[in-house]
Amino acid sequence: MEIRSFRGKLEDGGKDKISLATADGSVGYRILKFQIMMEQPGNTAQESVVKIFKLDPGTVPTSAATIDFGDNTLIGAAFQDTNVHPSDVVIFDRDIFNQDIFVTYTDNGSGTNEDINYYIELERMTLNLNENTVITLKDIRNTNSQ
Repeated sequence: MEIRSFRGKLEDGGKDKISLATADGSVGYRILKFQIMMEQPGNTAQESVVKIFKLDPGTVPTSAATIDFGDNTLIGAAFQDTNVHPSDVVIFDRDIFNQDIFVTYTDNGSGTNEDINYYIELERMTLNLNENTVITLKDIRNTNSQ
């Protein structure tokens, strides 16, 4: 099992593209770990919403972000609230994907415009033709449902 890790920092309303797609779709990935951390821990109150998508979500809000697990393109979400009681909630799908992913960040109301750090570990795997076809068809269905 090969593990690839990605990390970055996003500003409020920011989005990163993590390039994973191959020409023939024969390489798949699964999320193993997803973590977030404020840029300046303990310095300000912050309500952070970080999400991972299979498709580019377009514009990212800078307040009032919602998390909708009914969205087939959403494969992970993390929420960190440091206002009253430090709390972190991270949920991610164990689904396999073979395309680029997008990480977004919204500071959900603290008004500090504090940046957030993220860390993602992905398990890399070789897909046979049948697995590749199934994943590609699921991705087409998700694209058409948007």
